[in-house]
Amino acid sequence: MVARSWVHAALVAVLSPSALAGQSPDFSIRDRYTKSELMVPMRDGAKLFTIVYSPKDQSQKYPVLLTRTGYGIPPYGPDNYASSIGPNINYAREGYIVVYQDVRGRFRSEGEFIHHRPVENRTGSVDESTDAYDTIDWLIKNVPNNNGRVGMWGISWPGWEVAMAMINAHPALKAASPQAPPEDQFMGDDYHSGGAFELAYGFSWMTGNAQQRNAPTDQPSGRFNYGTPDGYDFFMRMGAAANASKMFTTSVPTWDIFMSHGTYDDYWKARNVPKDLNNITFPVLIVAGWFDDQDFYGPFRMFNAINARNKPNKSTLVVGPWTHGSWARGGGDSIYAIKFGSRTGEYYRDKIELPFFNYYLKDKGEWNPTKAIVFETGANAWRTYDQWPPKDTDTRSLYLHERGKLAFTPPPANVATTFDAYVSDPWKPVPYTAQIRTSEGNFYTVEDQRFAATRPDVLVYETEPLTEEITLSGPVQAMLDVSTTGTDGDWVAKLIDVYPSDAPGGMGGYQMLLTGDILRGKFRKSLSKPEPMVPGQVSHLEFELGDKNHTFLKGHRIMVQIQSSWFPMFDRNPQTFVDIYHAKDSDYRTATQRVYRSPSNASKIRLTVKKKTSA
Repeated sequence: MVARSWVHAALVAVLSPSALAGQSPDFSIRDRYTKSELMVPMRDGAKLFTIVYSPKDQSQKYPVLLTRTGYGIPPYGPDNYASSIGPNINYAREGYIVVYQDVRGRFRSEGEFIHHRPVENRTGSVDESTDAYDTIDWLIKNVPNNNGRVGMWGISWPGWEVAMAMINAHPALKAASPQAPPEDQFMGDDYHSGGAFELAYGFSWMTGNAQQRNAPTDQPSGRFNYGTPDGYDFFMRMGAAANASKMFTTSVPTWDIFMSHGTYDDYWKARNVPKDLNNITFPVLIVAGWFDDQDFYGPFRMFNAINARNKPNKSTLVVGPWTHGSWARGGGDSIYAIKFGSRTGEYYRDKIELPFFNYYLKDKGEWNPTKAIVFETGANAWRTYDQWPPKDTDTRSLYLHERGKLAFTPPPANVATTFDAYVSDPWKPVPYTAQIRTSEGNFYTVEDQRFAATRPDVLVYETEPLTEEITLSGPVQAMLDVSTTGTDGDWVAKLIDVYPSDAPGGMGGYQMLLTGDILRGKFRKSLSKPEPMVPGQVSHLEFELGDKNHTFLKGHRIMVQIQSSWFPMFDRNPQTFVDIYHAKDSDYRTATQRVYRSPSNASKIRLTVKKKTSA
């Protein structure tokens, strides 16, 4: 799935102890817990601001449940208590020592903030892995009445902090739940996909979270004033991505760093988390959402790396029908117009997450995990598998045909034309959403794509109504043969579930985006060594569209849309071979794009399809 941004204020609402799901007016944290504010020392002398909520009932020992975050841990002040602590109110009722920490260089903690500082693995160095180790060590030795066991959880950036703690982990870390953890921010998570820069998200996140800090504070940076509700217009007027630095009201060092690392170079490779996931002996609960608009790829990469590099292991992958972090709050029974038939968020919190931590940290209850607990959208049912993708799958390809047809059979040899063409104009890029907004949001992850299907620079291919159900269970991949009159270009492929025209509830003809992603042409062979495209020469492109577990119901159609911009979710490609971050207006030129569909150049979408079971 596309893996994009989420409004920062909403993310803080999920992660802050003052605004967690499952609040209960009949349960007082102040009455049952003691709050302490501490400065925990790290090995280099820096001290990190830490809040500890300890049960007042001292008749038993309690495990520690730790979250480390860069988003702040309000309410600050020893007399200001949160209304809920831990992932939700269940944990306060159960009895946990719940700990929150501002990470190095953020809010009230000392030290220098370095965006997603990589693991150093050298004597005397400090990073988020060593900070997590030192924090756990201090807590175990200094917080009264703990049982010697520590669990960690976190969503998004805090999920990445959990991943960092898992590397060279402290022996007291007995259970970890990285949720929507970004694992490689050049390869699908947060800031890039297919070599293209995620402009709207990067701008929004950095102006709110990466400004230069002069001193420790308990105040957030505040949000950027766009001066308009129209993000499409705002980013068109901004021009090349590097121009953003002229618009910042304060210094944003990370933006300038990113603008100097436009390929998958050593800066990004050092920040690839899976390469360091070794010696994972403790249980891990990895959580993802099928419609996560920010960090969709990370959980799958982490799960695959743990299973490949640690045998045996106790890792479980959970994927539900959720946007970024929404499993921590609300019912999870719908995303806008798309319904899922049950309260999947509550199911996850009550039947999966809490039993996981209770079992491994308190020896309470039962935990009988399978390798994968995934929700099947379309059919609207939970499934369990002993591996992901499941064993009972086949690979099938959907081929592009003439006159906008899409079929599981290859194109015939006697077609009148062997390609479809359109003009891509970087001065009129295809919008990623029909909404008027500045922040990226998450509506687009299931948005009706009819607004795009009518544009002349979007190719549309569609099957006949399905005569039987087809269930995807695993990776989806675009395999396109293309050419351009330029020397670079972007290709976006979107997989869409089209509802029947008589679908109830106003859903007739709804073109639900299921998944999609992008590849920047100059990165078609390597993300590290870009090469210009040769005008008129056919190039083969292969790129991931993410994993899915979805059933296309009988009577629905499968649609594929192909286009060359997805703006302003991604920056525009000038369609000339230049440093795009620093491109001039004169570099942006129209180009004619061709997508081929002949027997020798058969463009297709490769699906992982569940095998039919015999009756």
